[in-house]
Amino acid sequence: MEERQQDPQRPKAPAWNPYLATCPTRQVLDCIADKWAVLVLGLLLGGTRRFGELRRDIQGVSQKMLTQTLRSLERDGIVHREVYATVPPKVEYSLTTLGESLATTLDELRLWAERNIEDVLRHRETFDAAVASEGPSTSARNR
Repeated sequence: MEERQQDPQRPKAPAWNPYLATCPTRQVLDCIADKWAVLVLGLLLGGTRRFGELRRDIQGVSQKMLTQTLRSLERDGIVHREVYATVPPKVEYSLTTLGESLATTLDELRLWAERNIEDVLRHRETFDAAVASEGPSTSARNR
């Protein structure tokens, strides 16, 4: 395996470890592991969208939750917010280069969920039936 030479002018990057409670990568993981963030990024992979389009296309998301999600993604440099000086104001959201790399990765997660949902539901049903047949005292004792 070829060893990469480090540029002596460039400071060494810290060794991030998300398994440590104090690692800042956990904050990013919290943001991108959110179901609303995954869905927003999936839609923005298809191109620029306005707030109302995102809200309409993501059933079940509240205005407040969508606003919080978009602000968090904008803060992390994943989403770009463009405000046009029109009456009424026009606001569009798009992916940054960083956001495109993340959205592509997360879209694989969405596709996995779509491909495997039937198996997951079948396993849940089997598990729930087994727990129900054990009775309350047995299942509580084994947890």
